[in-house]
Amino acid sequence: MKVLFIGGTGVISGACSQRALEQGIDIWLLNRERSVRPVPAGAHVLRGDARDPAAVRAALGDRSFDAVVDWIAFTPAHVEADLDLFRGRTGQYLFISSASAYQTPPAALPVTESTVLDNPYWQYSRDKIACEERLLRAYREEKYPVTIVRPSHTYDCTVVPLDGGWTAIDRMRRGQRVIVHGDGTSIWTLTHHADFARGFVGLLGNAHAIGEVFHITSDDWLTWNQIFGILAHAAGAEPRLVHVPSDLIAAHDPAWGAGLLGDKAHSMIFDNAKIKRLVPEFICQVPFSRGAEEIVAWHDADAARRQVNAAFNATCERLLAAIDGCRPKA
Repeated sequence: MKVLFIGGTGVISGACSQRALEQGIDIWLLNRERSVRPVPAGAHVLRGDARDPAAVRAALGDRSFDAVVDWIAFTPAHVEADLDLFRGRTGQYLFISSASAYQTPPAALPVTESTVLDNPYWQYSRDKIACEERLLRAYREEKYPVTIVRPSHTYDCTVVPLDGGWTAIDRMRRGQRVIVHGDGTSIWTLTHHADFARGFVGLLGNAHAIGEVFHITSDDWLTWNQIFGILAHAAGAEPRLVHVPSDLIAAHDPAWGAGLLGDKAHSMIFDNAKIKRLVPEFICQVPFSRGAEEIVAWHDADAARRQVNAAFNATCERLLAAIDGCRPKA
């Protein structure tokens, strides 16, 4: 099977590239060589800007593929260009959407693939919804061989799954207070990229996946208090958690707030029965406790990886001062 990944060296796509190669799939990557992750050995590389259709056509030549996966399509214009580029060139087009497209906050849990798509808080999610609508129309009207995949919060060792990234762990190591949105008890799902890849690669070239939508997530559910605690333990720190309302965070930092109100502030539990039916080998094997150890070890291996964001620290201090000012004096 011959498969093209547009991207292919990102957090999720890098693991999928590696697993696909291990499964004997002939993998081709179209990218601009800007990732910190190396191209997996055995993959073919085509250089080009995915957002420049003429450059993509030149890079592809007359090649066709059993499946094409666009890991970096975010707007309807991106998928429209893909529809034109790969019409007649592929037996399957896989679009990487987002679980944040689901109704936010969800009216019921667990979330299934039939849960309504509606996110009034986050433009990123609304753009993904619009992409899905265009692709499903292409499937209905012309039987374009579409498969839609909705990852949730997926990580690898290079990514600290907290707002602020490594800065949050640095604060915990220094004994500084860290901000947890809400009361920290909302439930979240973190998925290791190797686990995601196990499910995703099983969809490539799978005729039963055409015209279907899947989310692929872990069954390891944690509260945000637990997530902070697990990362602190892996870093050898004692967390000093301060709970701050998400709308107050949004008032101080609209970008941070959009990702909370439009996603992380709401409990999200997913029913993975659909992907498990189609890909029986999909079993999540990496609990976050082990993933947190990988994250800390990777960052500790090189000081250059432990980047501290001064602007994020300043925002934290402003929020903490605002919270301190609201507390009754002793």
